[in-house]
Amino acid sequence: MLKYILKRLGYSILVLLGVSLIIYFLTRLMPIDFVRDKVNSIQTSGASVSAEMVDAMYKSYGLSADAGFADIMQGYFNWLGDLVKLDLGTSFKYGIPVTEKIAMHMGTSFAIALIATVFEFMIAIPLGITAATHQYSLRDYIVTILVMVGISLPAFFFGNILRGVFGEGGLGWFPSLGLQSAGASLSGIDLLLDYAHHVFLPVLTVVILSIGARMRMTRTNMLEVLNSDYIRTARAKGLKEKVVINKHAFRNTMIPLVTSLAGLLPSLFSGAIITEQVFDLPGIGNIALQAMNAGDIPFIMGYNMFLALLSVLGVLLADLMYGLVDPRVKLE
Repeated sequence: MLKYILKRLGYSILVLLGVSLIIYFLTRLMPIDFVRDKVNSIQTSGASVSAEMVDAMYKSYGLSADAGFADIMQGYFNWLGDLVKLDLGTSFKYGIPVTEKIAMHMGTSFAIALIATVFEFMIAIPLGITAATHQYSLRDYIVTILVMVGISLPAFFFGNILRGVFGEGGLGWFPSLGLQSAGASLSGIDLLLDYAHHVFLPVLTVVILSIGARMRMTRTNMLEVLNSDYIRTARAKGLKEKVVINKHAFRNTMIPLVTSLAGLLPSLFSGAIITEQVFDLPGIGNIALQAMNAGDIPFIMGYNMFLALLSVLGVLLADLMYGLVDPRVKLE
């Protein structure tokens, strides 16, 4: 077991090194020029900017146009060294360390994603199982319709529908924008309830749009398991149908579900970019999109490396969980 974990950690480090190199060069090739945008904003305010000042700004940000390949590689290794020390640099747009900015807004995205994920599993897995055990019945067709709705609807479209119907422009049951009531001085349970009131529609949007894929996966895997020989043997032995479904069939259905958990960890922290935009939430996804539009190179590189690390950890945890759900898997 320990040998397997160390081997997987070694592979993970190699993967992260490759990802860091790709992220660095792709970010350097971005068509957005942060310095030029900053100069334009200064000139718009009425101040003048000399060519020497522009060149100095490019050099200070490490974005000099005359930098050769050796200079670019030196910049990569400098950034990699700072990354090892958990120093992601200072954000161009926000003017504070990238790690601090991520920490400030990660909690909002994590809370929304965690609540949505819990409800997603609570709804999708039972519906997928009941659809498989009652194939071609009315409930199976209803689940299929829900799957198609969840897969087909874009987040910005469905989110705006919920805002128009239940938000302040419609029934007025829930706030349409923001994370808390403007100008209200709340604390304790009142503040928590205010947060819940504001995030209800965003969470509902994420849940409805995500349960479709989970239900389809559960239904497909369950149908495959129910047609296995050992399931027919269990039924022939006279076991109750609940025992066959819950003990024998569902445990093997969990194996592909564990694979999907590899992407769960980064999804909890990455933020729902479109949903956060629709409801104007100060989540990390919304902040990252603004940084991307502004050409904030340190934030973009730091944010993507953060997600890459979570993705690698998610895959590692998924591999380790195979041994828990499938005794046939030996971690050696």
